[in-house]
Amino acid sequence: MPDLLDDLETRSADARAGDQLARVNEQIARVAAAADTCLPEVGTLQSLDDLRHLPVLRKSDLAKWQAEKPPFGGLPVSNVAHVFQSPGPIYEPGGITPDWWRMGRFLRAVGIGADDIVQNCFGYHLTPAGMMFESGARAVGAAVLPAGTGQTELQVTAARDIGTTAYAGTPDYLKVILDKADQMGVPLKLTRAAVGGGALFPSLRQEYADRGILCMQCYATADLGNIAYESQALEGMIVDEGVVVEIVIPGTGTPVAEGEVGEVVVTSLNPDYPLIRFATGDMSAVMPGQSPCGRTNMRIKGWMGRADQTTKIKGMFVRPEQVATLVAKHSEVTRARVIARREGEQDAMTVQLESTGTDAQAYAASVVETLKLKGKVELFAPGALPKDGLVIEDQRSYD
Repeated sequence: MPDLLDDLETRSADARAGDQLARVNEQIARVAAAADTCLPEVGTLQSLDDLRHLPVLRKSDLAKWQAEKPPFGGLPVSNVAHVFQSPGPIYEPGGITPDWWRMGRFLRAVGIGADDIVQNCFGYHLTPAGMMFESGARAVGAAVLPAGTGQTELQVTAARDIGTTAYAGTPDYLKVILDKADQMGVPLKLTRAAVGGGALFPSLRQEYADRGILCMQCYATADLGNIAYESQALEGMIVDEGVVVEIVIPGTGTPVAEGEVGEVVVTSLNPDYPLIRFATGDMSAVMPGQSPCGRTNMRIKGWMGRADQTTKIKGMFVRPEQVATLVAKHSEVTRARVIARREGEQDAMTVQLESTGTDAQAYAASVVETLKLKGKVELFAPGALPKDGLVIEDQRSYD
């Protein structure tokens, strides 16, 4: 199996469980030894099933702890080479030991290796996505064009001139590059795409396939690194070897039965950043059996929505707290509703405001400043928006 990174991916269930139990207990010991940790005292586990008895750590908890004990909330963080910021704000450490975020396993599954040049279109500014994929490319021996986002004409020129063969970035930005290359009459050599940070819609994957590009997706976060990834079997997402994944009833720590939809809770085995039972807020479900590709770890169905209303648009999270901040900035605005939708094969955002104002464009700058994204602004009379409790509505179809 030439697309394997190592033999951990094909080990037996017993060998995996034994190794992971030992590493989870090491994480618990690290947290217990921290003099200023915010976590309650936790004993040694006898099996991975005992994780269900431990408290769930949520982003809101992490933000509160970090405000009290900056920058990392009293968690025993080590070997910090970078500090990143996500909306909240929440601060995440980053390391430079080989493949610190474990993205190499995913890139190898896509078929990316030492003969490739990866055009990395994830951002390098404040958030860790760019560094995550760069370290993964380094782990499989690939060269990297640190492209980031924007300046699409220059990206097309660079891709042609240096002969990039693989893309890393959000699912829809690759189409922007390809369409711009078509407009410029520039042939590109891209044959692989490793995407994340948004939904890969079937129609978009097929469009890339029709162009001769194999496009596969991973499920990763700034806090945890790679959680799960597709193999070329394209049957669900295989859980990464560096995490323990549980699917629980949203709002609780109680695991659901195999096949049932629930919230993804992850325990990281990274000794530099011991997150235990960290709730992602994402929904998924465990798939039965093993992948036909030969990897033996548990599979999940991939992203199936949010356990809360936080929504990822254009690769960025938009949170209810941000919407509330937007409303508070304007005395004449009484309520707001953010709508995520699709325009063609790209994400789009509409911000609906109940306001006595009449100039929608007057709020454009405030929307960008608060939500970190551009979007269409629509004004409604006070009381006109639906009173259904939604402040973020996702109208995109994931079928």
